[in-house]
Amino acid sequence: MKEYICTVCGYIHKGELPPDFVCPVCGAGRDAFREVGAEEERAVPAQKPHLERELDAMEMSIICSNLARGCEKQYMADESAKFATLAGFFRSKAQSSGGASVKNEQWLADRDLKENFPYAMETAKLAGDRGAQRSLVWAEKVTNMLRSLLARYEEEGDAMLEKTGVYVCTVCGFIFVGDAPPEICPVCKVPSWKFERQYGRTK
Repeated sequence: MKEYICTVCGYIHKGELPPDFVCPVCGAGRDAFREVGAEEERAVPAQKPHLERELDAMEMSIICSNLARGCEKQYMADESAKFATLAGFFRSKAQSSGGASVKNEQWLADRDLKENFPYAMETAKLAGDRGAQRSLVWAEKVTNMLRSLLARYEEEGDAMLEKTGVYVCTVCGFIFVGDAPPEICPVCKVPSWKFERQYGRTK
């Protein structure tokens, strides 16, 4: 009997996956599952998978926001507030992409999963940075979940978000669509009170 593993939370499903199957633990769709034992076609790039360039305002805002969260978790309130202020500044300078689409977001997620994460993980391993490795494992799982949600949204459209909630783990960024967040985050294992409900759309 075939077994399939969820690339987000590690849940094992025995038997074939129905077309509308969703993970009972994290809610990831069928596309987030991989057959146990199957080789994954993903080679570590020999060179950096991106060109050196200056980060744009939105990217700087995201980095500063993440640093603010990291400082908050380490009880560094002053530093957290300063990074949050920087995040707000860069966000105010960011221009709307205007061309955002589900297909483009899927392409970006796929590129991260196939190129950027393998390169970053190999770099972290060579440097012996276990903290970076753990963060990358979490980020890769979250990206797998995002990819799954994008695939679902492409099929269902806005109906997917009607009469339900969207919750984001404030520690690892895991996204959950459902009536209430899971009792424990499937990725980083923090309790449900660490989730924040999202309202409305991001402009």
